[in-house]
Order: sequence, then C-alpha cells, then structure tokens
Amino acid sequence: MARVSEPLVVGRVIGEVIDSFNPTMNMTVTYNSNKMVCNGHEFFPSAVVSKPKVDIKGGEMRSFFTLVMTDPDVPGPSDPYLREHVHWIVTDIPGTTDASFGRHIVPYENPRPNIGIHRFVFVLFKQKKRQVMNPPVSRDNFHTRRFALDNDLGLPVYAVYFNAQRETAARRR
Repeated sequence: MARVSEPLVVGRVIGEVIDSFNPTMNMTVTYNSNKMVCNGHEFFPSAVVSKPKVDIKGGEMRSFFTLVMTDPDVPGPSDPYLREHVHWIVTDIPGTTDASFGRHIVPYENPRPNIGIHRFVFVLFKQKKRQVMNPPVSRDNFHTRRFALDNDLGLPVYAVYFNAQRETAARRR
C-alpha cells in the first residue's frame, strides 16, 4: 500500500497535515453517488455541496474509526494563516460501515474556496475504543495532528484528498 501514500507526499498532505503513515485500511469517498474522490483530482464546489458517502473497507465490526475532513489552505494557499479549517468530524464509525453510522461532532460544511486551489483532505483514524471526543472550539486553526494526539488516535490508517477552487459564473453553467 506504499503507492497509496505517494500522491499524499506530492500533494504535501503528508508533511503539512499529517505525518507519514502506512495505510492499513481502505476508504472510498463518493459525492452524489458517482463522483469518487481520488488524490489530486479537482471537483467544482457546486459538486460537493452535500456531504459525501464514506465507506470503510477492511475493518472489523467491533472496531471504531474517526473521520476528519480539513482544508489546510485557508484563506489561500499562498498564505494559509488560518490553517487548518475543519469541515467535518465523525467519530465512533463502526468498522465495515460508512460515516452515516458514526457520531457527527462537527457537521459537514461544504467547501467554498475563495482564493487559489485548495486541498480538501479526508483522514481516517482507527480508535482504540469507543470514546467521547469533544469538538474543536473553532473550525479555523484546527490541527489534525493535535486532534489525533489529544484523542489518542495515533497515526492515520488512510487518507485521500481532492482539489477545488472558486467557480466563476461561466464555470457553473
């Protein structure tokens, strides 16, 4: 599974958002039933308004997972001084199911990049046990690494990201 991590290194997800890890699970993120998120692919913001379906594959029914969706490029990639902006956190997702079965501690917020091309990162962590996690006090200045450390989540078990930029009126047509 080492090849899974390579696009995360090239896209600077590993390094800026999470530490290097060995993927041990598989996860699919799909918008609108047919638009699967693949590392580095671009989506129009109008295509990601509703929360995606996130399927976890390879887990056991007695295991639990936490999903974090974050934008490390806020307000813009050249000066991301609000890094990171958290868009969604779901905890206690039972293995072999999808995120709809988990506890949504930060509701889904659709991507709305204003300046430049933003990365939207989905990070999956395996929990050691079912646990209560507190939501961050703010969506801005969120740190995936700190959240994982504060909640004893360890390294990620999977991650994937897509790019999006502001749509002009002509692009929305």
